[in-house]
Amino acid sequence: MSGPTKSMGVITVVALVLTTAYTVALGSNGLLWFGWVVLGLVTIGMAAADSVPPTVPRPHRGRPSS
Repeated sequence: MSGPTKSMGVITVVALVLTTAYTVALGSNGLLWFGWVVLGLVTIGMAAADSVPPTVPRPHRGRPSS
């Protein structure tokens, strides 16, 4: 997994912990849980897209060799 995908995974887990803490402290909020589910689906999509090899080779971004 690439760096952005790992970061998204960490954000998703932190959001789950915060949403759970909010639910325990103040009661359930459907909008928070809906947002977390959407965030989780986006994270799964990023992980799936990251695991597929590219169909076109990526261009080399380094200095051109002379």
